[in-house]
Amino acid sequence: KDLTFFSSFVKKSLFCKSQKKKILRVWGTGKPKRELMFVEDFVDALIFFMKKKIKEPFINIGVGKDFTIEWYAKYIMKKLGVKLKISYDKSKLDGMPKKCLDITLAKKYGWKPTNNLDYGFDITLRDFLKNR
Repeated sequence: KDLTFFSSFVKKSLFCKSQKKKILRVWGTGKPKRELMFVEDFVDALIFFMKKKIKEPFINIGVGKDFTIEWYAKYIMKKLGVKLKISYDKSKLDGMPKKCLDITLAKKYGWKPTNNLDYGFDITLRDFLKNR
């Protein structure tokens, strides 16, 4: 079972491509915004802050940027070379309208993510295709 909308969209898009389907079904309106972070950046942040003396008990680790679910669906289709019509199932809830962390404090300590979405997607997709 998929744990995130992103992995679900990748699998659904690849399925649609292989089965020559025309529609990608998305739960909700596609308007909620989400932040995604590549695991290499997360690990880098953990190591960085374990070695750093900090005053605060908690620091947000993220990328500080978010996009709509609809944007991610279109991004994935473009990356996979798939043209699908998005069908929104508005009987399903959107969930939280926005999930994006304020990483100002992490940046003040000198940490910021170094990988972009394209890099993380390409590495993850390559691994997914190799191991499915």
